[in-house]
Amino acid sequence: MTNSSNSGSVGWESPSNIALIKYWGKKENQLPCNPSISMSLQNSFSRTKLTYQAKGKENLLSFLFEGKKQKQFELRIANLFENLSDHFNFLKEFQITISSENTFPHSAGIASSASAMSSLALCLCSMEEEVKGIKMSKAEFHKKASIIARLGSGSASRSIYGDFVAWGKSKSLSNSSDEYAIPISQTTHPVFQDFQDTILLVSSKKKEVSSSVGHQLMNNHPYASSRFAQANTNFDRMIAVLQSGNLDEFIEIMENEALSLHALMMNSTPSYTLLKPNTLELIERIKSFRSSTKIPIGFTLDAGPNIHLLYPKSENEKIIPFINSELTSFLEKGKYILDKRGKGPQKLKI
Repeated sequence: MTNSSNSGSVGWESPSNIALIKYWGKKENQLPCNPSISMSLQNSFSRTKLTYQAKGKENLLSFLFEGKKQKQFELRIANLFENLSDHFNFLKEFQITISSENTFPHSAGIASSASAMSSLALCLCSMEEEVKGIKMSKAEFHKKASIIARLGSGSASRSIYGDFVAWGKSKSLSNSSDEYAIPISQTTHPVFQDFQDTILLVSSKKKEVSSSVGHQLMNNHPYASSRFAQANTNFDRMIAVLQSGNLDEFIEIMENEALSLHALMMNSTPSYTLLKPNTLELIERIKSFRSSTKIPIGFTLDAGPNIHLLYPKSENEKIIPFINSELTSFLEKGKYILDKRGKGPQKLKI
């Protein structure tokens, strides 16, 4: 190995993403059982810094989250590094310190693993460039980062890109892959250009069942094959909708995907429920507001109780007052996060 750097620091900000078509169920090596589509966010992101130096007598890995030692996540990263020897054969030669922080609550169903693992993957690819003295093309860099992010957390593969992103092999997209995600915003209708995502925080508590456990429960789920067929159909429909700009169909598909995801949790064995009573009350109020106003506002949820409200920016003046007057009393301390379609990760100047 020809080093150009024996020590250094790299850093990346990488966004959370909200899945419109849900990935639920996986094969070996973090490969998805069905394709998915997400929208990367602007304000909900992880900021990760990786510092490395040539190894002494000990092979040290240290992880800090928001300034505090996180042993459990540190072990997760150590296991990940063990599996990355084919991708980064230089890792064993360095002591590495990783520090990360979020702009939003983690482990509450807002895809914190997606932003965390994607920012780490980007740092590792930047470290490789420095250590080996190479410069990958932008496309090559992001493709590799998406593969590495996927190995840490499946949905993280999508956070490598901004705007709308697809992950998983599909006949609808000739260049799609189970190995990595691809951006799909080149042909997106202008109505989605300034799409908003207001995240209603029903609970910031760590969810009772992790997404990893949830994915495993799909292995013997009685409705697994039907779900994967449904997801593929909805994927094809969503690709077409993102091009046509049909907001009614967009909302229909997105909400169907969200409720299907939670239905799978509730009828798995063992069964579990991540929705809260306030989540259900909010859903009914959102549906009622849409029905009475004809405003194109829709909801989705990840694996948690918090609701993502998606709508065009042009509707802000009507929707924000509705949130403040009708919804905040059902939120944890009345809190919500104003977010929107984001442009993707940013490298930090260190």
